[in-house]
Amino acid sequence: MEKRTIESMEVEQAENVSENATDKSPSSSSCNGNEGAAAPSPPKKKQVSEMDMMKERFSKLLLGEDMSGSGKGVSSALALSNALTNLAASVFGEQCKLEPMSEERKARWKREVDWLVSVTNYIVEFVASEQKGKDGTSMEIMVTQQRKDLLMNIPALRKLDAMLLDTLDNFKNEQEYWYVSRDAEESEKGVQRGDKWWLPTIKVPPNGLSQDSCIFMQKQKDAVVQVLKASMAINAQILSDMDVPETYLETLPKNGKSCLGDSIYKSITDEVFDPQQFLSTLDLSCENKVVDIKNRIEASVVIWKRKMNNKDSKPSWGFTVSTEKRCIFEERLETILILLKHQFPGLPQSSLDITKIQYNKVEYRDAGLAILESYSRVLETLANTVMSRIDDVLYANTMARESGTGATMLPRKSNVMSAGDEPVEKMSCGINTPMSRTMTISDFMGWGVEPEKCSFDV
Repeated sequence: MEKRTIESMEVEQAENVSENATDKSPSSSSCNGNEGAAAPSPPKKKQVSEMDMMKERFSKLLLGEDMSGSGKGVSSALALSNALTNLAASVFGEQCKLEPMSEERKARWKREVDWLVSVTNYIVEFVASEQKGKDGTSMEIMVTQQRKDLLMNIPALRKLDAMLLDTLDNFKNEQEYWYVSRDAEESEKGVQRGDKWWLPTIKVPPNGLSQDSCIFMQKQKDAVVQVLKASMAINAQILSDMDVPETYLETLPKNGKSCLGDSIYKSITDEVFDPQQFLSTLDLSCENKVVDIKNRIEASVVIWKRKMNNKDSKPSWGFTVSTEKRCIFEERLETILILLKHQFPGLPQSSLDITKIQYNKVEYRDAGLAILESYSRVLETLANTVMSRIDDVLYANTMARESGTGATMLPRKSNVMSAGDEPVEKMSCGINTPMSRTMTISDFMGWGVEPEKCSFDV
């Protein structure tokens, strides 16, 4: 019996070898329908290639970008932040047109973002959980779950990411406008906002876009604006959660009034305060002046918050100012900061933001905050870029219609050049509320208010 078993096993092995040889032979792969048998080999090679890429990426992260292995690399927080920033620059750096991303670039973006963001799945905290024993008794135990800030913001950022990619995919069949190279002949060139020589010009039909196309473009712009506002809000929240470094506090004066100056200080402490009226009195003619005002306001907010938390016996607001009024004045400044960021989305980061990011990556080294900050910042930049490309098309459409009617139209200019590649149109917010009412940040962000009370015209 044992001899038969051995013989049968040898026969089966011989048959398997012959079948494998037949499958690998050139003649069998080209006939008898065996071409499908050789098809799985490319996915296997692709899988191996992706595995090698993942190994290389995480090796650089573990080494802190120090390939010599001498231990002189940067922290994990900084390495992850740099990886997300560099990935976005390489994938979206050539987003000069309103067109879908290539399948190769889209697959790379999704794959490598998944790799980098997967680190947050293992940043956990202990939470209480109820467990029932076999005898029916209940007991409270501590279990691990993803940290609360990551649990809330990572899914939101992934959704915003998908919305941006879907918006770009929606331009696949848009044929009413087209792009012309800057090197083309003068008669073939289209129009472009500002002197953006690195972007192709845009041409539309002589009478402009059709009504359906205009509605489509506006709908896509509204979607991108929502992504921009949400990513900006998340980024601002993450930066506010980061501790203010001691090195930044050491550079601040003793009171907030000296940071703001007499004129701004007087406007902020007036009984009636209108943010839009206040902004109209400021000099926002260039980027440096806007950044300077933002730095001064943020420094004042930090000083006053610190004094309120420390319960300073000598308040900088004056001896008759109550704590409630201090909170109102501080909220007014924060409202101005929100408006500035919405009005100039391409504005460079302030001194406080830069110091916080550097401090977090070098000293505090919170990898979770680093990922949230860099991911939200990348999506904010991409949304701003897509919105600007849509504005370029709408501007070309307006110019074509004005030319068709024989009217003369001057190019629209913003108050400040963005940190990116184009002027960002100024946002306006009309508040149908009494002037005496103190307006909060929620009023300008559109949270918890009726739609007709606040509208951003981007």
